Amino acid sequence: MLIAALSTLLLIIYNCSDQIITTRERRYAKSREAAARTIREKTRARARWKAAKDAAKKHAVELQAQISGKFSKKTPANSDQVKIFNQTETETDDLSASMSPTSSFTQSGGKKTEHAHHTHMIYGMEDDSCSFEAYGKESQNKNIKKKIPKEKKFYTHSQIFKYAYSQLEKERAQQQQNKNLNFSGVISMAMNNDTRKRLLVEIAFRDLTVTLKGKNKNLLRSVTGKIRPGRITSVMGPSGAGKTTFLSALAGKAVGCMVTGMVLVNGKSVSISSYRKIVGFVPQDDIVHGNLTVEENLWFSARCRLSADLPKADKVLIVERIIDSLGLQAVRGSLVGTVEKRGISGGQRKRVNVGLELVMEPSLLFLDEPTSGLDSSSSQLLLRALRREALEGVNICIVVHQPSYTLFQMFDDLVLLAKGGLTVYHGPVRKVEEYFAGLGINVPERVNPPDFFIDILEGMIKTSSSSGMSYRELPVRWMLHNGYPIPPDMRKNMAELAISTVNINLENDSVTEEQSFAGEVWQDMKCNVERKRDMIRHNFLRSTDLSNRRTPSTLLQYKYFLGRVAKQRLREARVQAIDYLILLLAGASLGSLTKANDATFGYGAYTYSIIAVSLLCKIAALRSFSLDNLQYWRESASGISSLAHFVAKDTIDHFNTVIKPVVYLSMFYFFSNPRSSFADNYIVLLCLVYCVTGVAYVLAIFLDPGPSQLCSVLLPVVLTLIATQINATKYVKILGDLCYPKWALEAFVIANAEKYYGVWLITRCGALQKCGYNVHNWGLRIAMLILTGVVCRVIAFVGMVTFQRK
Repeated sequence: MLIAALSTLLLIIYNCSDQIITTRERRYAKSREAAARTIREKTRARARWKAAKDAAKKHAVELQAQISGKFSKKTPANSDQVKIFNQTETETDDLSASMSPTSSFTQSGGKKTEHAHHTHMIYGMEDDSCSFEAYGKESQNKNIKKKIPKEKKFYTHSQIFKYAYSQLEKERAQQQQNKNLNFSGVISMAMNNDTRKRLLVEIAFRDLTVTLKGKNKNLLRSVTGKIRPGRITSVMGPSGAGKTTFLSALAGKAVGCMVTGMVLVNGKSVSISSYRKIVGFVPQDDIVHGNLTVEENLWFSARCRLSADLPKADKVLIVERIIDSLGLQAVRGSLVGTVEKRGISGGQRKRVNVGLELVMEPSLLFLDEPTSGLDSSSSQLLLRALRREALEGVNICIVVHQPSYTLFQMFDDLVLLAKGGLTVYHGPVRKVEEYFAGLGINVPERVNPPDFFIDILEGMIKTSSSSGMSYRELPVRWMLHNGYPIPPDMRKNMAELAISTVNINLENDSVTEEQSFAGEVWQDMKCNVERKRDMIRHNFLRSTDLSNRRTPSTLLQYKYFLGRVAKQRLREARVQAIDYLILLLAGASLGSLTKANDATFGYGAYTYSIIAVSLLCKIAALRSFSLDNLQYWRESASGISSLAHFVAKDTIDHFNTVIKPVVYLSMFYFFSNPRSSFADNYIVLLCLVYCVTGVAYVLAIFLDPGPSQLCSVLLPVVLTLIATQINATKYVKILGDLCYPKWALEAFVIANAEKYYGVWLITRCGALQKCGYNVHNWGLRIAMLILTGVVCRVIAFVGMVTFQRK
């Protein structure tokens, strides 16, 4: 009966796990779609009402003009006709404005009475239109947006979505008014207090140089400039010019490198990590959770990184705005996808990668080639979304690789780097062609300027002979143009600059002496040690928080992580079901092949059980931390709690810790039929699974997936062989006492031996003494297994925080 029940349960989980989540998400989507449909209908009704009101008003104005014209015809003098017409129209307007809806108007006959009736009808429409739609009242007060979350609480999904979509409709109407983005429209949006509410962050840098430690190779050299809030700064250059290094140096993520120069944040010499909560960094790779939907990825980032004081309705509004601006509405409920399982397209995945940073409303945003792999329309859609963020005061720095001309015109500033990390130009985009024209380098017609400049820096296009300019001179020309200090090794060529071409080695600033093989090995080891030291310093160094944003506490983030990890495990329920089926087969096989022997208290059967359970549970536990390392490193770098991440995964894995011993014993116990009770075997096996799961965490965090799987297979076998050595040397016995298989095996054997009484126990004590087991050590062995599991978890957490990559 138990076997049939477990098999039925596993089949249900295997087939219905996706349906549970899909049904829940479908019900949630219906609530959202119903709210959106209601708001759209109200918006269309409001538009129709406004059109009817305008038509009625136009009709009344025409009727008024006709009445005034008839009165003006009674005057015989044509010269005074216009004067009388204007006077009559003015009197009529004054009379209409002072008229109340209940007053009677009987002067000048029935025509004026009819005219007054139309006038009252117009003013009645204007009064009723204000109360025609409930959500339209917010537009009458600029500060009402801030008062709504405080005065009115939204409890249901429908209420929250109605509020969010009503705000989006008003934003679309505002964007329609400023569609052309003329000067007055941009100024009005920039000066709007309700829109511009983020902390402004400006970064100035002078003589910024990044040198690779150990090799003394300059990745970036003498870069001076400033990136300002409210502007989009593009960083371009040929491959190997140090574009990503430049972004990493500004974002404080340069590891294994020596950064020199001055970097000022808002005019102060502080670390950029002080503003980590409001700084977004979009990596070049699309690091997104593939087993979550688009909306789930964005919503988790918003909940963990937005201010804890922000109401849920406003968080929903922010997520909906980003989904709408990035064009992800059609795939919001689709899984992002992994290598094994197909999901959304590559362009949509890249936009989700950007959306993870946009939903936290950053004040400073770095993007590393977000348009690579996107078509022209998708790139423009992404840049429009970034443009809207820039209008709110966000400082955006983006690395692009040869953009189209349309995309190039959407940037405000340009940082053009040559090979070796030297600056060729840093200034407004609209002046770059003018600057190069002053050097005698003119962009040909029908040629994209970014492509032309990068081809010149690559040396693929020779400059005209009339200019006498080489592409290697361009960094020195820029330094001279701005009066920047020139490095000593480049200064010696300044005298030749005016008369001939300067040959400057831009890639290697110093000639390195040839070293021996041992010297090179020592140098590489030194570089690796320094890189690890930088990682530890980056991970543990915490600066004073200057972002003025209070993100959710660790406990609240733990709650969010629990929901996300549980959802991921449900989507992986088929894999879990296969693990359970393998445990069932292992329990049936070992239980039938190794019967419990009274002479040895089931010693052999329990030995094989420890190896099998350890091996299977370790391999399954590796998936908890080895599959999403990149996602964890990104989330941890953005300020999300590592403790909440670790504890939430361990909490969800406790489900397997509790269930897997039952699954295994449901077969093994009834086939082997030991004297110990089912409960005793379950307690020992429960502690064993808890212990080996902690060991698997350590392997998954400190080793790569391949070696960690190999160690998970070898460790149970090797440790069990060491722990079961009877005629071993002293040192082997000491080593065996430290192995968890000996503690588990001793607990199993003692639990079985305690069921023997009287002479049976006396005659069997020889076997216990031969193995070195003590009947009174059962509780101690259980405690040792639990303690090992706890210690391994602590080691795994410290390793995860210490040796994470940046």
